[in-house]
Amino acid sequence: MLLWKAVTKVVLMQVPMMKVSLLQLDTVWKDKHANLDVISQKIDENQGADIYVLPEMFATGFCNEVDELGETIYGQTVDEMKSLSAKYHAAVCGSLILRDGGKYYNSFLFVKPDGEISRYDKRHLFRFGGEADMFSQGENRVVVEYKGYRILLQVCYDLRFPVWSRNRNDYDVIFYVANWPDSRRKVFDTLLKARAIENQAYVVGVNRVGDDGMGLHYDGGSCIIDFKGEYVGRCPDGEEFVLTEKLDIDALRQFREKFPAWSDADEFSLQR
Repeated sequence: MLLWKAVTKVVLMQVPMMKVSLLQLDTVWKDKHANLDVISQKIDENQGADIYVLPEMFATGFCNEVDELGETIYGQTVDEMKSLSAKYHAAVCGSLILRDGGKYYNSFLFVKPDGEISRYDKRHLFRFGGEADMFSQGENRVVVEYKGYRILLQVCYDLRFPVWSRNRNDYDVIFYVANWPDSRRKVFDTLLKARAIENQAYVVGVNRVGDDGMGLHYDGGSCIIDFKGEYVGRCPDGEEFVLTEKLDIDALRQFREKFPAWSDADEFSLQR
């Protein structure tokens, strides 16, 4: 039996409008130093957001060389995330190759300015790309609370599995960080909208651009979609870009109260 475990953190402050910045980056293959330098520069040039969202494996690209590139929660990449979060008084989040207890995970970390870290290990590993051979599968669904917003953390391939992200009225926003190739871009666009509509939630999707070391091309598609399936904002295709938009928790709550479809959802449990 797979336990449906929502991990939440309690906060005291709520903001009615949450400013979120999406960093659509051309990730440099296997070069943590170069990627972290670019991220630091982009955040410095786009100050004022409450949260900065980075793509999947933002420090290395989508690599399976876990022994070479994996690091612990005390490593260079997490240290830089904590430093940026504290400096700019904003949460910084994205996924990286994390080593823990002799295993490797594609871990989505959400770092708060006070140094607190929430961790979601990717549940659905992309077997077709060899991810399942190198990484261990996550077990727990993770919801983070930040400034009054409840945020479900998801990674790339998770987007294809709607049961895992089913809203039980326990979150307001889904963050999907991805390395989603342009050959399947239409699927990415369609599923982001579907997840927003069916879950009556904001959806934030952050993808990379450029070419990786495996010969795959990425053209972005990073965007924010509201609870009606409408775009709040979109990054231009094929180029590095920082998109900053506001989420409105009051508008979301009013919509859910007016049209509480979530209350008619079927009960279910997950099993292995």
